[in-house]
Amino acid sequence: MKISRRACIVLLLVAATTSGSCVSAQTDLPVDDWEPASTNQPGKEFPKVNSEGRVMFRIRAPQAQSVTCSFRDSEEFKQDEEGFWTGYTRPLDEGFHYYTINIDGAEVPDPGSKYFFGAMRWGSGVEVPAHDRDFYAVKQTPHGQLREVLFYSESTETTRRAFVYTPPGYEQDTDKRYPVLYLQHGWGENEYGWGEQGHANLIMDNLIAEGEARPFIIVMTYGMTNEVRFGGLRSFSIEPFETVLVGELVPFIDANFRTLADQPNRAMAGLSMGGMETRLITLRNLDTFSHIGLFSGGSISMDDVENTEGFKEKVRLVFVSYGSREIDGGRTRRGGDPRADSEALEQAGLNSVFCVSPDTAHEWQSWRRSLRELAPLLFVDRTTPTN
Repeated sequence: MKISRRACIVLLLVAATTSGSCVSAQTDLPVDDWEPASTNQPGKEFPKVNSEGRVMFRIRAPQAQSVTCSFRDSEEFKQDEEGFWTGYTRPLDEGFHYYTINIDGAEVPDPGSKYFFGAMRWGSGVEVPAHDRDFYAVKQTPHGQLREVLFYSESTETTRRAFVYTPPGYEQDTDKRYPVLYLQHGWGENEYGWGEQGHANLIMDNLIAEGEARPFIIVMTYGMTNEVRFGGLRSFSIEPFETVLVGELVPFIDANFRTLADQPNRAMAGLSMGGMETRLITLRNLDTFSHIGLFSGGSISMDDVENTEGFKEKVRLVFVSYGSREIDGGRTRRGGDPRADSEALEQAGLNSVFCVSPDTAHEWQSWRRSLRELAPLLFVDRTTPTN
C-alpha cells in the first residue's frame, strides 16, 4: 500500500535580507526602533535589534584602536568620548546567530550577550525576532521537563551527558509509555544546542498543547567521541559514536525512562553533521530506528533504499529539509538534489517528505522550523510501507 505524502507546511514569511553590500551610515541609516535582544544577559541594554533585523553593538574599550564584529559587511564601529564603540550590522536573517567582537585583532565574547556553545567554543549569540516565532514562544500551556542525565559509556570509558525532554504529563500518568526521538546537534555544537538555541522543548510543548503532535520523549547527546580540530571533520569517525548511541544510550534510556522500547516507536534526526550521523546510523540500524529526519544534512536516495536490506519494510518516514538559501539550482553543498531524491522515494511508495525553510540558510531558524514540521509526522498510526 502506498503511503500518501503529507504536504509540507511552507511557512509564509518574508525575512529582511540584503544583497550583502556594505552599510553606509549616511546613505542607508537604520530604522530607529532598537530593542534589547532577547539573548542579552539580564539588565544588559546592548546588543539591540531593530525591525530590519540589524544588530547594534556598544562596547566599552577606551584603549582600543579598532573594534568590529564577526558579521560580514557590518558598519565600521566608531568610538565616542567616553570610550564606547558603537556599530551595527547589515540586515540579518531572522533567528539565532553566533558572533564575536574583535578588539584590536582579538576575538572575544560580547559582555552583553548570554553565552552559547557553537563553533567549538562558548561565545556570544543574538536572536533576530522572526515573524513566525510564536511556535517556540513561552506560553501559558503545560510544559514538559528538560532533564540532564549522566550515563556511563563502557566503549569510551567515560561518563557522558544527555539532555532528555519528557512531555507534559509524564510525571502524572506513571503507567503511560512514550516513543523516543534521538535528536542530534551540528558540527562545533554540543548536547546543549537543541535545548538552548533550538528551543526543542518549547516547540514540543506548543505542538502538544495544540494537538498537532503526539507526546514523545526527545534525547539529545554529544555527537562525537574523538575531538578533532575545527574544520577537520574528515578525520571524524562515526563508528565509535554509533556504538555509544545504539549500544549504550538507547538501552540506558529504555531502562530509565518509560519508553515504548521497539523499532516502530524510535526515531533519529539531526542537523548538518547530526543529519550525516543520522543517515549513516539509521541505514545500518533499521532494527532500531523506523523514522529518519535529515535537516541540512544530505538526503536518502533510491540507491540507499535498494542497497539497504529491509528499508521498504522497516522505514516509516524519511524527512529531509533545507533552508532556501542552501539550495542552488536544486543542489546543496552536501551534493545531490534532495527534492528529487525525496520525490523518487515517494514514487517508490515510501512515506517521504521534503521541506524548505523560506529565506534562511544553514542556521538555527531553518532547523527550528524543521523540527516543527517533523514532529507531527512522527509515530502516527499508518500502514507500514511495503514493496
